[in-house]
Amino acid sequence: MFVRTATASTTAAALLGAGALLLPADRPEAPERQTAPVVVAHRGASGYAPENTLAAADAADALGIDWVENDVHRTRDGELVVLHDTSLKRTTDVEQVFPDRAPWAVKDFTAAELAKLDAGSWFGTQFTGAGVPTLTQFLHRLERNRQKLLLEIKSPATYPGIERDIIRVLGRSGWLDRSHVRNRLVIQSFGADSVRKVHALRPDITTGFLGTPAVADLPSYAAFTDQINPSYATIGADYVAAVQRLKGPHGKRLRVNTWTVNKAADAVKARDYGVDGIITNFPDVVRDATS
Repeated sequence: MFVRTATASTTAAALLGAGALLLPADRPEAPERQTAPVVVAHRGASGYAPENTLAAADAADALGIDWVENDVHRTRDGELVVLHDTSLKRTTDVEQVFPDRAPWAVKDFTAAELAKLDAGSWFGTQFTGAGVPTLTQFLHRLERNRQKLLLEIKSPATYPGIERDIIRVLGRSGWLDRSHVRNRLVIQSFGADSVRKVHALRPDITTGFLGTPAVADLPSYAAFTDQINPSYATIGADYVAAVQRLKGPHGKRLRVNTWTVNKAADAVKARDYGVDGIITNFPDVVRDATS
C-alpha cells in the first residue's frame, strides 16, 4: 500500500521546529511543511511513452518511479490485457489492421488478434511496434524493474467475473505472496461492487475506490476499501481530512490518492491538501515539485 515517507528536508524542518523553543518569543516559527506524497506513474510514465505499454513502465523506471498505474480489460477468449479505453481505436492501428470490425471493442477481439496491433506509433515513431501487453507480460516487466502496481479494473460490468480472473493471474505471476500484497499491490475501480468483490475474494489485498463519494457516505466505503482516489478537480483539504479520519477494513486510516495532476503548481496544492499520493502522466514533474 502507499506509505508516505518523510524526506530529509522534512526531518530537518522538524528538528528546527523543536529548536525554535529556544528562540526569542517574538520570533515566528516556520510553517510546518507537508511530507511528500507518493508519486504514481499514470498508465506508466504516459507523458513520455505510449500509455499502458511496457515502454511506459520502463520510462517510469528510468525516472526512478516505483509505483505504476495501469488499466485491465478482458479479450473475447478470456485473456487479460492492459489498455485504457474499451475501444482499441485511439491507441492502436486497429482500424488499418481490422477495418471491418468497428467499433473495435476490446471484448470483441481475441488475444492473438490484439497481438497483431501496433500500440506505440500513435505516440511517436520511436515506439512503432509496441504491443498491447497482456497483464502477465506487464506484471513480469514490473517485477523485472522492481516496481509496484496500482491496478485499475476497467468497466467491470462489461466483464463479469473479471475480479476472480485478475486474482488468478496475479497468483500465477507471484504477485499474491505476503511481500507483494503488503507492499507492492493495490487494486482499484470506479465500480464499487467490483472493489467489494476483490475485498471479498482476497481480504488481504489493499483496495481503492475511484471517485469522490459524499462525506456522509464515506463510512460505508470504509467497510470494503482502503483508499478513496478522487479526481484532483473535486477535492480540497477538508475533503481529504474527512477521508483520512476514517479507518478502512484493515484498521488503518483511509488514504487519498488523487488524479490526474500534471502541473507543478497543482501538485503543490494537492500536497498541501494532505493527499497521500498523486497519480500523474509526468511523475518527475510532480516528484520535483512536491519533494
